[in-house]
Amino acid sequence: MKMSTLRGSATQIIRSFLMLLAAAALLAGCATKYPPAPQSAASPEYNYMIGPGDSVNIIVWRNPELSTTVPVRPDGKITTPLVEDLQAIGKDSSTLARDIEQALSKYIRDPVVTVVVTSFVGPYSEQIRVIGEAAQPQTLPYSQKMTLLDVMIAVGGITDFADGNAASILRTSEGNKQYSVRLTDLLKRGDVSANVEMRPGDVLIVPQSWF
Repeated sequence: MKMSTLRGSATQIIRSFLMLLAAAALLAGCATKYPPAPQSAASPEYNYMIGPGDSVNIIVWRNPELSTTVPVRPDGKITTPLVEDLQAIGKDSSTLARDIEQALSKYIRDPVVTVVVTSFVGPYSEQIRVIGEAAQPQTLPYSQKMTLLDVMIAVGGITDFADGNAASILRTSEGNKQYSVRLTDLLKRGDVSANVEMRPGDVLIVPQSWF
């Protein structure tokens, strides 16, 4: 093979490689086009809302036979002594306690009820979802002041194929607005400035790296 042909082939390979690099850079730029996620996001008025799969401990004062612990069914309702098919999903514990008092007032005088949530799943609309190149993609219950680092610890970090600094948060509570987050800086470099608060319903998207 002539030297000029070899040189031409090498030049073509280099050009193709440079074009791939340019395309990858363009894709990376697109992946990080979202504004940075705000450091603070939690609402001080947040109250935990009961969801399917939660367990609630119902205490009826001076009526131990009516006190019980029950699961919230997939349809969002609970059944307790004297009270059937009471809607629980989307209510905080105080609201549910008042509803149980109202239902029991048909049978006992001036009932006093306390509701304590003993296991936490939360309504689907408030769960945190982690998809893509997380070590263990999953759904997590939201907790007040939950941070990006808390989420990463729960899912075991990111895979070796993840482009952590191109990750983003889809914030459903803000009409599906999307924010960029820097998982690689947070997890690999210990940059605490990359840690941000989550909000109920957030979806964390971890894309795959091109290299």
